[in-house]
Amino acid sequence: MDVQQVIEIREATSQDLSALLVIELQCFHSDRLSQRSFRRFISEKRSDLFVLCLDKEIVGYYLLIYRRGSSMARLYSIAVVPRLQGQGLAKRLIADAEQKALLRHCVLLRLEVRPDNQPAIKLYQKLGYHPFGVKLDFYEDHSDALCLQKQIHHYQAASYTRLVPYIAQTTPFTCGPACLLMAFNYFQPGEFSPEHLEIELWREATTIFMTSGHGGCGPRGLALAAAKRGFVVQIYLNQDGPLFLDSVRSPEKKSVMQRVYQADQAKVTQLGLPLVLTEPDLSLISKLLKDGYILLALISTWQFDRSKAPHWIVICAVDADFVYINDPDVEDIPWLSPTERHYIPVSHHIFNKAFAYGKKRLKALLAIKKV
Repeated sequence: MDVQQVIEIREATSQDLSALLVIELQCFHSDRLSQRSFRRFISEKRSDLFVLCLDKEIVGYYLLIYRRGSSMARLYSIAVVPRLQGQGLAKRLIADAEQKALLRHCVLLRLEVRPDNQPAIKLYQKLGYHPFGVKLDFYEDHSDALCLQKQIHHYQAASYTRLVPYIAQTTPFTCGPACLLMAFNYFQPGEFSPEHLEIELWREATTIFMTSGHGGCGPRGLALAAAKRGFVVQIYLNQDGPLFLDSVRSPEKKSVMQRVYQADQAKVTQLGLPLVLTEPDLSLISKLLKDGYILLALISTWQFDRSKAPHWIVICAVDADFVYINDPDVEDIPWLSPTERHYIPVSHHIFNKAFAYGKKRLKALLAIKKV
């Protein structure tokens, strides 16, 4: 490719259909897009079809598809004519596709690739894409597809001197203590050892609401554990009384839960910890963050992994489009490094769905800061 040649990436039009069909014939032996499909994607509002021009000649394209109500884009197809492959043009197309997806407020970009297409897989991995699954019998010739994805939106932290540290839970039942440790070590870096305190905090804060296995931590118990270590704590709940009673059937277990509630509530009252009965929302979250608090929120994991488990996360920041969280559970995103687990962006739409647990839509929020 001549370095003097002019490269342009522009939106496809109906006048480009013939050139796009030629590229399909040159690049793919099966699973080709038809003229009708290209025409539909050109006019479809939930897709982006852009062509790569070299001195005004169309030599490649990419197609992005968006799903309504989702923060995910799919790189449905990408191609560069064979005579120009290996010259960096695919990398330019992918970079442009990521920018277009960002303009649509997407967090993830996903794609499928044949497992035997090693050059493409190496390129995607070099650009930060990670495998997360396999789709069986995906292509017309019945071959499987390797699924890759990349987080393309990240929190802009340049103006912040310190970020909430990421600390993973080491057991299935210590999400609350791990979140407390993140908040503690934000205000007093390095002073609270996860190795020594994770289980201790759990023992202090646990209540019984699991049908089997270990119990999890309630908001009052977590607040008391934070107050014990010198932190200012505010509790926000949309329901009064014992929590999670409807998640167990055993009368004996319900009785224990009520006793734990009564003991924790008495301590909360004795210490004068503010407990506000309200419907916590994004406006309250934004205000508390501006006031210097770090927030722990109880969510339902259904929106993320289709399980209905109660789960504590840390809310680190909010902007016009996303809530940024530290999620102590690493099981659903094992390929991410600790740095990449910092400030995971969740769209306001998804967060509002997740920020409630159970049939009664319980909302629980803890605001923590140092005096």
